[in-house]
Amino acid sequence: MPEGAEDAARVSWAVAISDDYDDAEPRVVLTVEEVGHPGEGLVAHLPAHLARRLRGAIHDALREVGEDPGR
Repeated sequence: MPEGAEDAARVSWAVAISDDYDDAEPRVVLTVEEVGHPGEGLVAHLPAHLARRLRGAIHDALREVGEDPGR
């Protein structure tokens, strides 16, 4: 954590693919949890169009801070 971020939580994240729904449409599953608190985080089941929006937001944020956003 950067200095001055005492009020920020350390988080872990994972990305997976799931098609466990009745419609059998694959979804991107994003899990975000506070470190040391497994099973207490948030899980987003994103259809492709929302996963692309998330990817675009990360791309834009990296570019904004001067990093190479990649492809």
